[in-house]
Amino acid sequence: MLLFLTRKVGAALSLVVVVASITFFMLYASGSDPVANLLGQSATAAQIETRRAELGLDRPVLTQFLEWWGHLLRGDLGTSWTNRQPVMATLLTRVPVTLSLAIAATVVAAVVGTALGTLAARFRGVVDVVLQLVVVVGFALPAFWFAVLLSQTFAIRLGWFPAVGYTPLVESPAAWLSSITLPVVALAAGVTASIAQQVRNSVIEVERRDFVRALRSRGIGPGRILVAHTLRNAAPAALTVLSLQFIGLLGGAIIIENIYALPGIGALAISATNVGDVPVVMGIVLVTVVIVVVVNLVLDLLQGLLNPKARTR
Repeated sequence: MLLFLTRKVGAALSLVVVVASITFFMLYASGSDPVANLLGQSATAAQIETRRAELGLDRPVLTQFLEWWGHLLRGDLGTSWTNRQPVMATLLTRVPVTLSLAIAATVVAAVVGTALGTLAARFRGVVDVVLQLVVVVGFALPAFWFAVLLSQTFAIRLGWFPAVGYTPLVESPAAWLSSITLPVVALAAGVTASIAQQVRNSVIEVERRDFVRALRSRGIGPGRILVAHTLRNAAPAALTVLSLQFIGLLGGAIIIENIYALPGIGALAISATNVGDVPVVMGIVLVTVVIVVVVNLVLDLLQGLLNPKARTR
């Protein structure tokens, strides 16, 4: 297990280093001039050169790259080109919003998807057909359209939830839950469908195995078999789907945040991209990569605990 953990952590760190380096060269060494994009078409050549010197962009790219990594290793993501604020300080106010949204959607998708998939596998016939229909709708439903529909129905017409805005968890847990309920439901719908389909297929496949038949012949109850054996053997496949879908959850969060006016990294990414604020864009990319890598690392470790065969891969 220690070797498995070391291998996974090493691969995760290597991935972060590679993606961070590629991101730097894509943004700083691209064909376009980020300073010209930042200042706009009305800027003169002299103004552009002056601003480039102020930002240190007149130095060799390799020098900038090594200096950027030096700052990064100290936890410094640089300074915003537009408001002169530290990028790390800006992200620390935004990341918790996006992270709470993505994690809550992941938990909801895992719990609801597992429940639906198990029901579909255990109760064949009408129940299975209905749940399969729900899965198909979940696959086909665009997240942004579903988010607008939820807002129009449950926020604007019924007034059960706020249409826009976000309340931090530390200020009021009840208000926080109310502010993220609709965004979480909209974000989790598609992933829930994927997990439900995977769990259904896995449960059906596991229940056909010889060891399950042997447990039944020994008089062990179906509930105990389901919880202690069937779901445990079906869980690794569901975790694989969840790890693959988490990237999509973060991408979908950018759209959902703008629909519900949540102050997460989604709105920040759009505004920073529009004005050409490269340090902020790089900080967002790096933080997003770290979040995805950490979450997938945790899911891989859980899979290793549930499935010893995964430790040898």
